[in-house]
Amino acid sequence: MPANAVSTRIAAYQYPRRRHSVTRARDDLRRQLATWRVRGEVAYDAEVLVSELATNAVNAKVLPDKEIRVEVTLAQGELRIEVADASEELPVIRCAGEWDEGGRGLVLVKALAKEWGVGPREGVGKVVWAVLSVPDATLDPPNLQNAALDSPDTTPNLPSTAPN
Repeated sequence: MPANAVSTRIAAYQYPRRRHSVTRARDDLRRQLATWRVRGEVAYDAEVLVSELATNAVNAKVLPDKEIRVEVTLAQGELRIEVADASEELPVIRCAGEWDEGGRGLVLVKALAKEWGVGPREGVGKVVWAVLSVPDATLDPPNLQNAALDSPDTTPNLPSTAPN
């Protein structure tokens, strides 16, 4: 399906606020993008974005039992990644020192994303989001095997025996 098609695709995931959730979010995103046939640089950049945003959410200063939510939307030639947490603290782009172990996440987000920002979360907390452009060339064209998965009854009427 072309990226500029009217269809909107959404996937959402909840994770405990634990370090292993970053890996799970990245793996879930990778599988979802494969299902949507998003590939190449856009898929790679999306994995980096979800990793950085989920890491910030996991490290947010809130009670440890709170969850993070990741929502991914593919629509109108764009892929939007949102990561929500229960912290009211707004993200800040930092200038990390050469030997600092952290502090580069939002620098990467700013560099990779077409646009990014933060907004209020329903209830308590915030949603940090980033958008990538998804050109049609980034999407794998459907093949005959996948066509059967995309629409019902796509099997052509073929003769039951081959002609002699």
